[in-house]
Amino acid sequence: MGKRPEDRSVEELLNLGFINVDKPSGPTSHQVSAWVKLILGVEKAGHGGTLDPRVTGVLPVALNDSARALQALLVGDKEYVGVLHLHQDVERKKVEGMFSDFLGEIFQFPPVRSAVKREMRKRTIHELEILESEGRDWLFRVRCESGTYIRTLCKDIGEALGVGGQMKDLRRTRTASLTEKESHKLQDLKDAWIAWESDEDDGPLREVIQPMEVLLDHLPKIIIKDTAVDAICHGANLAVTGISGVDGTFAKGKLVGLMSKLGEGVALGKSLMASDKALSESRGLAVDTARVLMSPGTYPRLWKSSAGNG
Repeated sequence: MGKRPEDRSVEELLNLGFINVDKPSGPTSHQVSAWVKLILGVEKAGHGGTLDPRVTGVLPVALNDSARALQALLVGDKEYVGVLHLHQDVERKKVEGMFSDFLGEIFQFPPVRSAVKREMRKRTIHELEILESEGRDWLFRVRCESGTYIRTLCKDIGEALGVGGQMKDLRRTRTASLTEKESHKLQDLKDAWIAWESDEDDGPLREVIQPMEVLLDHLPKIIIKDTAVDAICHGANLAVTGISGVDGTFAKGKLVGLMSKLGEGVALGKSLMASDKALSESRGLAVDTARVLMSPGTYPRLWKSSAGNG
């Protein structure tokens, strides 16, 4: 029953894998996904976390069924390196002080051209530091909550300084656990695919296409019993009796990954109790299943419809 993610064939990775693309400046995130789809000849390719055309860096592109796991990235923080251009000269001490003022919770209006409704949103800035400066250009690094608009952040800092400012350049260096060090250019993907097609050398392709489960690395996880897997695949909630173990800690109401004993992603769900209770309680529901990742029938049906989830 089942298969360890690292043991999947190339054909299986084309359905349950993703590429950490180093997005170039110019194309939209949708165009990059379309190119990945064209190179690999897959039916579907979807990206996680839109980057503006001029912005570069980490862009996860999920293949076929692995797109279900992109929801996990919504609770992972992100890091960027960018350039803030101020419209007038400002002394460094004043800019540093303003950067400190923008740490913690901030409020933002999404940009006019954003794909979401333009209403006030609260986001958290975890880290914000100046790396270097030259004239009116300030190179900075920011670690922030997913959904933070860096272009808006630059504009707001400029206005708060009383001189105005704008984002001049931006690169995303990390999304959740995915970093730019492990990202690949589209040419890397094309070369790896040619090596696979012409010489059946799957080594380069395996370096570029990672198992879907890597998208869940930053989440706390619940390992479920084999008898509960197929019930979860049919949308059942997870009862404490179906839990085999817990990897990490979590509070009630948090997004968790439900994993098989072999490390396969089965589903994403919202915890209905904290991790310590999930391990100590003898009855009750532990997780409200939100997104099924594994296709039903991967594991045999070892449950009754009345019992639900083993």
